[in-house]
Amino acid sequence: VEAAAESAAEPTEAAAEESAEQPYAGTTLTVYNWYDYIDEAVIDLFEEETGINVEYVNFTTNEEMYAKLEATPGAYDVLFPSDYIIERLIKEDMLAELNYDNMPNAAGLMEWLKSPDYDEGGKHSVAYMWGTVGYLYNTTMVDEPVDSWDILWDEKYSGNILMIGNQRDAIAVALKRLGFSMNTTSETELLGAENELMKQKELLQAYVMDQSYNKMEGNSAALCLYYSGDALAMMENNPDLSFAVPDEGSNYYMDSMCIPKNAKNVDEAHEYINFMLEAESGLRNCEEVYGSTPNKETFKLLDPDS
Repeated sequence: VEAAAESAAEPTEAAAEESAEQPYAGTTLTVYNWYDYIDEAVIDLFEEETGINVEYVNFTTNEEMYAKLEATPGAYDVLFPSDYIIERLIKEDMLAELNYDNMPNAAGLMEWLKSPDYDEGGKHSVAYMWGTVGYLYNTTMVDEPVDSWDILWDEKYSGNILMIGNQRDAIAVALKRLGFSMNTTSETELLGAENELMKQKELLQAYVMDQSYNKMEGNSAALCLYYSGDALAMMENNPDLSFAVPDEGSNYYMDSMCIPKNAKNVDEAHEYINFMLEAESGLRNCEEVYGSTPNKETFKLLDPDS
């Protein structure tokens, strides 16, 4: 009888131990991220380690993400917005303040990323990946120096230019081409950029986001304004492609992890962000999507020859 009692107790103790290690097991966490912006194996590892189920949904532009969040404020638990839209979300009181006690891995962030201009002190956002904006070009179609934004307005490439479908980045490039700050608030300068983009429109094959992959990898266009991480991914699939940042200069983009103010699973959201900030998780994600890591420990793990 005693032996039977001991045997019956064992699974109960094991279950209690597992419950203590996975306090949020069985919860469903809704994560809203860009398309193709994570190693899906990392999601599997997170679910296995925490017992939390991840409902992973995607968006293609910050504006799409913003509209969905505004329409259904309690639908998402973790967001991956970009710098300028984070600033707007903060101003409109749509993001929760983060509890860094529940995200110890955030201590590993590079110092220059801990308090960005758009979110002083990182109160509402934690860096996920960053990179630069430049243009991807096909070396079999472009046979001249690629050192100026002017090439995206060159009639020689009419019908072979792809322009990014992100309003902020498109306007920023037009401003830089005119010699203005990408952060100007001057109505005159902004109207000048608008005029440049209207002129350029006649030369474009299309405005694109994720469609750029098929078009550039398939040699269907000569030039494409896009992000450095995505450009590297496309270059791996097509050796004729190269990437450049013009002499006039460009900006860097920052995509971060945030928790909406009306999130239903705040503790679990912190667990998820903390997991994404682990060095190994960061390495897997960087190697999958080619973004630049904000994590000092992940940076040490990167292969310098790759």
